[in-house]
Amino acid sequence: MVVVVMDTNALMMPVELGVRVFEELDRVLGLPADGYELVAPRAVVEELEALAAGSRGEEGVAARVGADLGAERCRTVETEASYADDAVVELAERGECDYVVTNDRPLRDRVLERGVRVIGIRGRNRLHITEP
Repeated sequence: MVVVVMDTNALMMPVELGVRVFEELDRVLGLPADGYELVAPRAVVEELEALAAGSRGEEGVAARVGADLGAERCRTVETEASYADDAVVELAERGECDYVVTNDRPLRDRVLERGVRVIGIRGRNRLHITEP
């Protein structure tokens, strides 16, 4: 099974960037939704919950939607790292994922350095795979 790790901003993309993330994942991966597993580190879920509770406006709405999507579509995984980006990198280092979805350039670079493909925004609302 192909494993795809979702970063905080990936789960906020539907509201913040108008990206139909799950349809785009099906497209770029060339797989149906049941052909891959979405995971989110607990630190990502907690970051979304904190943003949802502490933010107003679009960011708060995006975080609430992201938290709901994460809970509904992603399997939450434990990591030793408590910071969301470090938790994502930890999964990449442990070889527990095939892709990471993020729009965060420093995180993207850290993941690529570990040999894991990154899915991010290209253009206005399309996802694209970057190879290590």
